[in-house]
Amino acid sequence: MELSSLRIFKTVAEEGGVTQAAARLNRVQSNVSARLTQLEESLGVSLFHRSGRRMLITEDGARLLAYTERLLQLADEAQEAMRGDRQPSGQLKIGSMETTAAARLPLVLGQFHRQYPQVDLLLDTGPSDYLIQAVLNHKVDVALVAAPVDRPELTQLPVFEEELVLLTDSLHPPVTSPSDVAKRTLLGFRSGCSYRRRLEAWFAEGGVSPARIAEFGTFEAIIGCVAAGMGVAMMPREVIRQRGLAESIRVHTLAPESALVQTMLVWRSDITQHAARDAFAAFFGAIQTR
Repeated sequence: MELSSLRIFKTVAEEGGVTQAAARLNRVQSNVSARLTQLEESLGVSLFHRSGRRMLITEDGARLLAYTERLLQLADEAQEAMRGDRQPSGQLKIGSMETTAAARLPLVLGQFHRQYPQVDLLLDTGPSDYLIQAVLNHKVDVALVAAPVDRPELTQLPVFEEELVLLTDSLHPPVTSPSDVAKRTLLGFRSGCSYRRRLEAWFAEGGVSPARIAEFGTFEAIIGCVAAGMGVAMMPREVIRQRGLAESIRVHTLAPESALVQTMLVWRSDITQHAARDAFAAFFGAIQTR
C-alpha cells in the first residue's frame, strides 16, 4: 500500500465523497476514484458503500482507517525527525473550544504566524470531549480544552484560566443561587461541552433542574437567545468583555468553585517528533512567563 493512496482513502472517508476529496487534495476526480479502486482491488475488500455521490465507509474501511491514521502519523513523524533543527513548517491542525477560539486565539495565532510563517495553521472548533477524541484519533495535532482532562495518554499544559459567568436577559433580577433561575431553559453547546456540564452541575447542586436544554452551534446564537429571554447560559467573562455584550444581557458572578476553570493545551504523548506542535506549545509557555 502506498502512503499516497492511503492519504486519498483517508480524505474520502473524512469528506464523504470523491468530489469533495478531490477538491481538498487538488486532484482531478478521476484520479481519486482510480486510486481508491486500485486500493480496494489490492486489498480485496470494499472500503465504501456507494450511494449516489455519497461514500459511506464500510466495516472493513473503518478498520483500515484506524491503521491509516497511525501509518500516516508515523510517516509525518519520520519527516519531522529528518528535518532536525530546521524551522518548523508544514501543517499544524489545532482544535479549540469555540469561545477560546473567539476570545483567546486570534492574538496568539497572529503572533505565532508572524514568528513561524512556514507553518500552515488549520483550526477546528468543538466541545472539549470532541476535541480530546480528535487528538486521540489523530484528527488534530493539539487542542485547547477545559480541565480536568483524565487521559494519561495526553500531555497537558495549562495555558489560560477562565472565569465563567451566568448569563440572563438584561431585565432578570440578581441571581444568587440556582433556585433563582429554576425551570429556565439551559442554552448551551452540544453534548460534550465542559461549560455546559458545569452549568448542569450548578443546577444539580442547587437541587433544581432546567426546564429543558437547547443546543446551539455558536456562542453568538446562545448569547442572542439569552438576550431575547429564551433561557440562561454559562460562558467565559472574557468573551462578554471583548465583544462588548454586557449591555444586551445581564452577567451574574458565580462562586469560585463553579466559575474558575483552567484551559489546557493537550497533545498525544506518544508522538515525540512534531516541530510545529512543539513550537506552538513552547509559544504558549513563553506567553505564560511574560
